[in-house]
Amino acid sequence: MMGHSHTDHERSYLPAMGKDWLLPLYDPFIRLAGVGRVHGQLLDRADLRPGQRILEIGCGTGNLLRALGRRVPDVEAVGIDPDPAALRRARRKATRSRLPIRYERAFADELPLPDGGFDRVLSAFMLHHLAEEDRIPALREVGRVLRPGGELHVVDIDGTPSGHGPGRLHRNPRVMGSLPERVLAALADAGLTGVAENGRGRAWFGRYVFYRAEARQRG
Repeated sequence: MMGHSHTDHERSYLPAMGKDWLLPLYDPFIRLAGVGRVHGQLLDRADLRPGQRILEIGCGTGNLLRALGRRVPDVEAVGIDPDPAALRRARRKATRSRLPIRYERAFADELPLPDGGFDRVLSAFMLHHLAEEDRIPALREVGRVLRPGGELHVVDIDGTPSGHGPGRLHRNPRVMGSLPERVLAALADAGLTGVAENGRGRAWFGRYVFYRAEARQRG
């Protein structure tokens, strides 16, 4: 999940496993870490229904939207990620599963999507990949593409120090900055409303927190 940022001719981004060459290990790592169960918990909280338009920011290799497609088949799902290699894997997996998921290359703070076009935005273990100064612009974009009253549902690592020692993940500065109070403040500062923590859990890789927020009513 962590590593050095990759730089292309446009912008830098953090590949799913930190380095491009580690990407083949991403899906096995996700399975071993029990992330599929956490994805299920996130989908439980999002109150997804047929006919909705769903966006995932930072979709990686597409595991969350595949789980969504199996659970609620009659939704329109779009995933964005800056990593072309991860998107190629996501598209192959969607094709094999016969799921009509659309994947596009984009950065979370520059979504090539219309205003108010989505009922839900989902984010799983992505926010901590963003530098702190990029977090609020990305969340403002979420507010823009959500319909009024539409909901954002997030799960992310809890970087709060524990009495069990820092662990490898928690020595990473971006993980250490992934504190619930900072995430909640960023959601509110981005203009979202109904900002709240929505549950906690623990997995092999550490603790995680769920958050929710809504797009403001316009007018």
